[in-house]
Amino acid sequence: MSKIKKEEQNEPVVDEKDKQIEELTGDLQRTRADFENFRKQVEVQRMSAKKSARLETVLRMLPLLDDLERAILTYHELNPLLKSFAKTLKDLDLARIPSEKGVEFNPDIHEAVMVEGEGEKEVIEETLRPGYYYEGEVLRPAMVKVKKV
Repeated sequence: MSKIKKEEQNEPVVDEKDKQIEELTGDLQRTRADFENFRKQVEVQRMSAKKSARLETVLRMLPLLDDLERAILTYHELNPLLKSFAKTLKDLDLARIPSEKGVEFNPDIHEAVMVEGEGEKEVIEETLRPGYYYEGEVLRPAMVKVKKV
């Protein structure tokens, strides 16, 4: 009988230890999950900060790009820079918005500062400042003179 009493007494101790193990295991799993979520959140924030810094840099470069393009167009001896200029734009994931003479005016990508003529169809007469797409989205609309035909 003494053996049975000892076994009966050990059972509650074992059950209590099993419960503690389960609790601690649950706490550990939650802590791991929290840490993994935190790590993912930090990575998302890091990528977002990197993207914002790159965008800010590109925005600050736009006036420089405008000046460089005007210089290339004015001084024909700088024409060899055109290929380098185009490659740099591509590397930055910048693309010019089409705004050549005769292109149909689109208010989503063009900013009209002057409209001449009468008619139903609006086409670009002159580009006053180039516009750019950045990563497929309009970064700056092209400033244009529009002619109605």
